[in-house]
Amino acid sequence: MKALYVSDVFFPRINGVSTSIASFAGELRRRGHDVQLLAPRYGGEGPSDWVLRLPGRRVPFDPEDRLMATGSVERLLPWIRSHGFDLVHVQTPFVAHRLGRRLARALDVPLVVSYHTFFEEYLEHYLPFVPRALRLAARSFSRRQCADAARVVVPSAAFREILRGYGVETPMTVLPTGLDLTEMTGGDGDRFRRRLGIPPQRPLLVHVGRMAHEKNVGFLLRVMDRVQERVPDALFVLAGEGPARGDLEKETERLGLRGCVRYVGYLDRSGALQDCYAAGDVFLFSSRTETQGLVLLESLALGTPVVSTAVL
Repeated sequence: MKALYVSDVFFPRINGVSTSIASFAGELRRRGHDVQLLAPRYGGEGPSDWVLRLPGRRVPFDPEDRLMATGSVERLLPWIRSHGFDLVHVQTPFVAHRLGRRLARALDVPLVVSYHTFFEEYLEHYLPFVPRALRLAARSFSRRQCADAARVVVPSAAFREILRGYGVETPMTVLPTGLDLTEMTGGDGDRFRRRLGIPPQRPLLVHVGRMAHEKNVGFLLRVMDRVQERVPDALFVLAGEGPARGDLEKETERLGLRGCVRYVGYLDRSGALQDCYAAGDVFLFSSRTETQGLVLLESLALGTPVVSTAVL
């Protein structure tokens, strides 16, 4: 099989979609399939034998993301046509979906769509002034995009039922993102604590994820406020970056949690991230927009128990 993936995001942009793409593409390639990915150029990426970078421009209010310049795909069309792709697999909506639909039609091959994101919840966080209208718009948007595809891939049965409730009639396949256990082993919690100057016996709660409003991290800060009342020396470490970090740091100050909450930014997936998970006594999670929650699997793989809200 020869598959052309199209996505608005990929590493070095760190999120669940990037991880999912790398996981599935890596496994397919190990099994002898040919997978090529069209993704934005962020700057500084090294050469790749399977990732084709399109020029990208910054997204207003979200400096981590890029918008692909789809016009530049014209120079790749001769190569794309000659490659003999069997299908086009879109991993994200917006620019990638429009580009993928265009390429599938040009190549006369099926369009497959992976639906990773619960947009109905996302939009309310960014444009809260018309939540009812936005919910209806998000459902219509999802329904239209799914209708373009021959098959929709979803990461959970629960999310499949949500899309069915929207009126999606395209056949759907539930295919959760797997976890490569060889990447989530060997975490050294003591090393992480030493690096940050955290005493070995200090109770440590950890959270790994993008610092975005839809991730509901502010709720975890309020939880930490209650935890501190009973366990005064507990420390909460949050790993990740994102547009909400500034607001979260202000909320940390407002709640008087400066001494028991620490933001450590993005961590390298080849060691520091595993150490962070392993260092925690418990992993906290409260996102209301997840369709799978890969960080929960990563935490459990490294032996750190999870305390999470039950959404999806």
